[in-house]
Amino acid sequence: KTVGVIAVDPTSPFTGGALLGDRVRMNDLTLDEGVYIRSMATRGSLGGLATKAQEVADILDAFGKDIILYETVGVGQSELDIVEAADTTIVVLVPESGDSIQAMKAGLMEIADIFVINKADREGAEKMKIELEMILNLRNFENLWKPPILKTVANQAQGVEKVLETIAQHQEYLAGQGHLQEKRYQRIIDKINALIHEELNREFWTEKRKKRFEEEIQKVLKNKITPYQLVQELIELK
Repeated sequence: KTVGVIAVDPTSPFTGGALLGDRVRMNDLTLDEGVYIRSMATRGSLGGLATKAQEVADILDAFGKDIILYETVGVGQSELDIVEAADTTIVVLVPESGDSIQAMKAGLMEIADIFVINKADREGAEKMKIELEMILNLRNFENLWKPPILKTVANQAQGVEKVLETIAQHQEYLAGQGHLQEKRYQRIIDKINALIHEELNREFWTEKRKKRFEEEIQKVLKNKITPYQLVQELIELK
């Protein structure tokens, strides 16, 4: 199968730059004609993906890639764009990721379709698996997909085939339950809403409104008017 990889790195809030070093770690794929890797910077997006990452995925899909992988900057409580963008979400942990309480705080339990404990040859991997299983057992998965917990040692290719098999099983589950169509339908709705928001925002900021904003912002800073009053004034300005 052919694969497209969208590797997202954070943009520095200070310099505006990004390392985009993911491809360096995948040098062995450089000459593989079936693999295309595109590095992207977040450019201020706070959801764990670049703003245009889904558009890049659409292009890769149109180009005929069988499988498209997003590699996020790392998912926390608010960096959850990946759930909307992907059919299957895999949370990759390492034994050094911290205890199970931290995992719960990060919101990882809710977004994962599959857990993978990588570097499983290190101390603490089995303990982490047991803790994750205990947390999952607190939730009711009756008639629902229960995220499996897999162990891998990626640099030795151990456990990778099992991950691929589990992804295929999850895809079969989604298709069988009708969830795959639902997810993709919601993805289109979200995309249309985002495009409408962008277009309305672009039309809103006329030169006249930009000028009025610059004139009135000092009043907000001096507490002479509230931000709400300024917004209403800008809306009513023709």
